[in-house]
Amino acid sequence: MSAGSVAVVVTEEIGVPSWDLYELSIPCTVFGKPQPDLSEHWYDLRLCGVGTGARDSAAHPFGVSVRTPYGLDDLVGADTVIVPSVPDACVEEGAPLPEGLVDALRRAHAAGARMVSLCNGAFALAEAGLLDGRRATAHWQHTGQLAARYPKVEFDDSVLYVDEGDVLTSAGLTAGLDLCLHLVRRDLGAHVANQLARRMVVPAHRPGGQAQFIDLSVPEADDASLSPVLEWARRHLDEPLTVDDLARRAAMSPRTFYRRLQAATGTTPLQWLLNQRLARAQSLLEATDLPVEKVGELSGLGTANNLRHHFLKHVGVSPSDYRRAFSRSGPTGDPLTA
Repeated sequence: MSAGSVAVVVTEEIGVPSWDLYELSIPCTVFGKPQPDLSEHWYDLRLCGVGTGARDSAAHPFGVSVRTPYGLDDLVGADTVIVPSVPDACVEEGAPLPEGLVDALRRAHAAGARMVSLCNGAFALAEAGLLDGRRATAHWQHTGQLAARYPKVEFDDSVLYVDEGDVLTSAGLTAGLDLCLHLVRRDLGAHVANQLARRMVVPAHRPGGQAQFIDLSVPEADDASLSPVLEWARRHLDEPLTVDDLARRAAMSPRTFYRRLQAATGTTPLQWLLNQRLARAQSLLEATDLPVEKVGELSGLGTANNLRHHFLKHVGVSPSDYRRAFSRSGPTGDPLTA
C-alpha cells in the first residue's frame, strides 16, 4: 500500500531551465523516497510529461531533459496532482500553456484529485478555473499578474501557502517545500512530517509568511516631479511627517499631492510613508546590532512596541525573528532585540 499516488506535471521536458529544477525536485524529494521507518505506507510518485516531443533546447543552455513514461492522461486517477511551475513565456508573455494541460487538470480534479501548485504553477490551476472563488498564493512577484489575469481568484502575497482543502497553492521556491511538508502532515501526521523535516535539515514549520521577503520600499514613483520630495522624506523618516508637510514641500495642495502620489505609486501617502519606514527598519535590523528601541526611533516607527506591532501586522514576524533570519552578521545575542 501507499499513502497515495502523486502525479507531478513536467511542463518542459526538453531543456528544463535550471531555475525550474528546484521546484521540480521538491515533490520528488518529499514524496519520491520511501521512509519505511517513519511510515510503512509512503507515496507512489510519477512524473507526468506534457508530451510535446523534442524541441530545440538552445534557448536554455543550462537546461536538462526529463524522460518519463507517464503523460497527461496519467493525471486522471492520481490522488494528488502537483504543478511545480509553468514555462516563463506563459507568465511573462501570456503564451498558452502546453497543449492538453488545462483539460487534464480539470479532468483530474473532477475525478477527485487534490490539486497543488508551487510558485508560478498557480497560473495553470487558475487557467483551468480551479482557483475561481478561492483564496490562493504564488511567488509575491507574480501575484499582481495573477490577480489582473484571473480576477475571480483572491490572491494573497503575504503567506507561504494556502490550503483550501482539495486545492492548495504555495509561494515561490522554498515555500513549495513548506507546502509539501504540510501535505505529509495532513496525510501521515505531525510526527512523520517533523521527522522528515529534520532529515532534510529544514524547519518543520517556518514562522511568518512571505510578507517578510517582500521589498516594502517599492513601488517607486514614476512622476519625476515627486522624486525630490520623496527623496527628502526618505532622509527624514526619523522625524514626524504628515501629508500636509510633504504636500507643502512639493508646492502642492494636500489633495493634489495625494492624487499624484497615488497615481504614481499605486498607494496612499500614509501607506507609502509606512512602507518606507518598515523598509528602513528592516535594513537596520539586517545590518546593525541596534536594539529595537533605537531601530523604532531611527525608522520613525516610534517605540519598540509600535515597531513590533507594525512588523507583526505587515511583515508577518517580530523584529527579533526577522533579525535572526536576515541579519548579515548572524544572531546578535542582544537581549533588547527579543
